[in-house]
Amino acid sequence: MSERPPLSLRGSGPFSAIERTIAWRYLRAKKAEGGVSLITTISFLGIMLAVAVMIIVMSVMNGYRDKIFEIMLGTQGHIFVQTTDFEPEDIEPLRQRLSRVEHVQSARAMVVGQAAALSNRGGDASLAVVFGIKPSVLRKFPLITDKLVSGSMEAFGVGRNGGNTIVIGAKMAQKFGIEAGDDLKLLSFSSSNATPFGSMPRGKLYRVGAIFEMGLAEYDSTFIYMPLAQAEVFFSRNKRPDYIEIRVDDPFNTLPVRLALAEAAGVPIYIDDWKDRNQTYVTALKVERTLMRMILLLIVAIAVMNIISGLVMLVKNKSRDIAILRTMGASRGTAMRVFIMAGAAVGGFGTLAGLILGILFAVYIDPIQDVIQWVFALFNPGERLFDAEVYELARLPAKVEWREVMVIAGFGFAMSILVTLPPSWRASRLDPVEALRYE
Repeated sequence: MSERPPLSLRGSGPFSAIERTIAWRYLRAKKAEGGVSLITTISFLGIMLAVAVMIIVMSVMNGYRDKIFEIMLGTQGHIFVQTTDFEPEDIEPLRQRLSRVEHVQSARAMVVGQAAALSNRGGDASLAVVFGIKPSVLRKFPLITDKLVSGSMEAFGVGRNGGNTIVIGAKMAQKFGIEAGDDLKLLSFSSSNATPFGSMPRGKLYRVGAIFEMGLAEYDSTFIYMPLAQAEVFFSRNKRPDYIEIRVDDPFNTLPVRLALAEAAGVPIYIDDWKDRNQTYVTALKVERTLMRMILLLIVAIAVMNIISGLVMLVKNKSRDIAILRTMGASRGTAMRVFIMAGAAVGGFGTLAGLILGILFAVYIDPIQDVIQWVFALFNPGERLFDAEVYELARLPAKVEWREVMVIAGFGFAMSILVTLPPSWRASRLDPVEALRYE
């Protein structure tokens, strides 16, 4: 009978069944058997929570960004052509030329002005941004028509010079304690009336026809919509709108359309877009998202570092077993791969559990937010944890971007393998003679 070949020559290639069996046995070993189950459990939980937190935070930030852009792009144009230097009779032909440019969905004249809003019920004045818009155009805004909490759009635009009916945000109505059908006085900053005591801001009493709630606190507290003809009178525009507001197919790629608009205009025009007008906001969201991703990746990396301490102790406790395997013919690579698989298993399963937890949290964020708010209200009656005045949005949105989830999963698993290399290398360099000398 021929002598059995040593272990390293019995067809056990890299990451073979015998290596996987040994690694799994070490992971399941109890403390009394020389295992480190407590540290392994802590490492698993740390990775799981770090990955879950990263997915949750990034999903909320993605949802917040998309919701902000949805409201921002749904209530205003994408490209703006100033018309203040044009004669009134030249504006409509210009608008028609611009509306025929490729990728342009609509081109409409608008007036925008600032005003002070006052209520006859008292209270301090509130700064308002007044948009003069054609009634037929405003009725096509789903973010307005579908978000009405009081009143209707029936009277908007009815009457001489567009009538005296306006549409305001819910936060402004709440501040003044008014409802649809009540009056609101507006004072214009750009026009004035001559009086014996000097020039006074032009003021006029308007009827609140409808109240909307977009969910963005800044807009709900400052935006007022007024018929275009009435806005031209109120702000003394003399039938000259401030700009032509243009909506395009892709608002995130406006440069080619801007070049085409400049060519189609036939005369020198000044063009800017929504990113120019909201540059600070857009840049802040981009920088915040990048920095938050870097910080959370560092948190995942720190959580993965717990695997090192667990493996170092495992190598120390299993030094006798390693020496016996080496004397049986196991190679240094076998010893190294056993501990790499043990550490990678902890990191891999922790990452997988974190992915599942984070995705479930992001998908069911609305009921989770309600539960958290309910618990918070028990200890703080009358207060809101997720206040729209602080977070801008009434609800915390979440959007799971699967490409980002894959990057998080890949980073967590890659780090889990990298941190196993130092203790695994130490295990492979263990001298069997020294390990068994005092056994």
